[in-house]
Amino acid sequence: MPPGTDPGKASVARMYDAMLGGDHNFAIDREAVAAFTAIDPQVRTLARANRAFLGRAVRFLVDSGVRQFIDLGSGIPTQGNVHEVAQAASPGARVVYVDNDPVAVAHSASLLADNPDADIVDGDIRRPAEVLASPQVRKLIDFDQPVAVLMITILHFVSPDEDPAGIVAAFRDALPDGGWLALTHATNEDRPDTADAVGKLYRSRATSPVTARSHDEILGLFSGFDLVEPGLVYVPLWRPDPGDQIPDSPSEYWVYAGVGRKGP
Repeated sequence: MPPGTDPGKASVARMYDAMLGGDHNFAIDREAVAAFTAIDPQVRTLARANRAFLGRAVRFLVDSGVRQFIDLGSGIPTQGNVHEVAQAASPGARVVYVDNDPVAVAHSASLLADNPDADIVDGDIRRPAEVLASPQVRKLIDFDQPVAVLMITILHFVSPDEDPAGIVAAFRDALPDGGWLALTHATNEDRPDTADAVGKLYRSRATSPVTARSHDEILGLFSGFDLVEPGLVYVPLWRPDPGDQIPDSPSEYWVYAGVGRKGP
C-alpha cells in the first residue's frame, strides 16, 4: 500500500479499476462497488461505456490533428490508456497523466518508465496552476500546438464550492486557439434517485463525494468551447463505432459526454 493511502476509505480510482475488472484495488473498494451495484446493477456496463468513449474521443482528436494530451484524473492504468490509443494512431503522440491517488500514481509511473512520450503528475486538478507548471507538462506539452485536455468522470468529484467551472476555465485559458476539451460527467437529469443514492454512497464510503449535475450545468462547463456533433449526449450516443449496440433507453447510462474545440 503506497504512502498516503487511506485504508479506511474506498478510493475513487481503485473503485473504477474494480468496475473495469482490474486487480489494482482492495477489499474496501470492491465492497463499495458491490454497494454501488445494489443501487445500479449495470454500473460495470456504464464504466465500460465510459472507457469506450475515451477511446473514441482520443481517436477522433488524433484524426483532428491533436498529438498532445493532458489526462486529468487519469486513474489506475488499464486497457486502452490514452497513450496506447494515441500512440497507436500517431507514434510520438505525447501524454501527461494527472492523478493524486497514490496507487494510480505508482502504477502509472511503473507503466510509463520506458515511454519517453508519456509521464504522470502527482497532482490535484483543483490546483490547475500547479499542474500546468509541473516539470512533466513543461517537458512534454507545447502550448503553441494543439492540445487536448481530458476530464473523464472527474469533475463530478469536484464540489460546487471548489468551482468546477473555474477549474475548466483555467485549463481552457492555457490552451491555444484550436485546443480541445473532452469531458464526461454524471448527471441527475433523468435518474435523480439513482444519482442521489450514489452521492450518499460516495460521501459515506469513498475518498471523494459525487455531485451529479444537470445537462445545462454540464453544458456550461464547455464555456469557450464549440461542441462538435452530436453535442452533449449520453455516453453510448457519442459517435458510436460501427457495430456498437445503442441502448433503447440511453438515459440508463446516466453520464453525459461531449467534446469541444476552443475557438479564436
